Amino acid sequence: MLHLDDAARLRALDAGRMLDLVADLPRQLRAGWELAMRASLPREWNASAFDAIVIAGMGGSAIGASLAAALTEGECPIPVVVVRDYALPAFARGPRTLVIGSSYSGETEETLEAFETARKRGCALAAMATGGRLAEQAMEWEVPFFPIEPVGQPRAALGYSFSILLGLLHRLGLIPDAGTAIEETAALLTADAGQMAPEVPVARNPAKRMAGQLIGRIPIIFGSGPLAEVARRWKTQINENAKAMAVFEALPEADHNTIVGTEFPPELLTHLIALFLTAPSDHPRNALRTRITRELFMRRGVNTDLFVGRGESRIAQAFSLILLGDFISVYLALAYQIDPAPVQVITELKARLAAGG
Repeated sequence: MLHLDDAARLRALDAGRMLDLVADLPRQLRAGWELAMRASLPREWNASAFDAIVIAGMGGSAIGASLAAALTEGECPIPVVVVRDYALPAFARGPRTLVIGSSYSGETEETLEAFETARKRGCALAAMATGGRLAEQAMEWEVPFFPIEPVGQPRAALGYSFSILLGLLHRLGLIPDAGTAIEETAALLTADAGQMAPEVPVARNPAKRMAGQLIGRIPIIFGSGPLAEVARRWKTQINENAKAMAVFEALPEADHNTIVGTEFPPELLTHLIALFLTAPSDHPRNALRTRITRELFMRRGVNTDLFVGRGESRIAQAFSLILLGDFISVYLALAYQIDPAPVQVITELKARLAAGG
């Protein structure tokens, strides 16, 4: 195991510069919002133009959509549905459904099939990508296209994928102006990133400390409301960056099943750690559930920890936790002495799919 206070060694192992890409999140949030604000949209696109919005994406290209949908659920008057598959829902047909293809590479096969289906069904279309076939289709079909700046791995472009979609919802008149919240969030994250930089020692670096607690353990990450999607982000970042197993759960649903599964096999319970994500904007009953659920896990002998989102807006509270989770996942990878960036198993899987097995 690598000592996380060896900043030079950390930088050397991090060949894909994932630490820098994580710290780039606040800049991306601002840049994505500005891109959405200046994008050219059809004149007829307004608050009454659509009955539903469907965002098709996978993995790192879908999490921004899930966060945008979750954080605007109480404001947006029409459903925003995220599809992580090849097929669109049956209701997605005709010009009153807007389908947005989201693929960092522009080559994600599930997203391309869903996007092509949307075109055949006569849906309104938009797309976001760094290039690839999705960008080519958007230009050929003359639909709004949001170019994402290439930054490395898809999961490292969350700031763009989230704030572009948030800005588009505002441009359509479906949610209030979130510019102030984006600026608050970016400023908060800039300060937080400085506190979690590799040069900051473990004693004063919350991300390094938590990464040390995850070594040899499988985390179960809990969140309620929009923080369920933040818990998903923690899970997927630990999977992809640290190449480690992790699970996420949503409250209150987990209180109707998951809390019962803490008896067997007893010899594995010491290898689990339950992490609870909370924020001042949590529903009061979910805040109470979080406290009680944590106590129940502790009673079963499971290690636990709790993290509180910071900031005034719900966006800031969610993204302060996202930044922390991103840094934790990278430091966990480096503690295991691996480069966080490559995802070789996914590359192999895609190659085998392309070859037919």
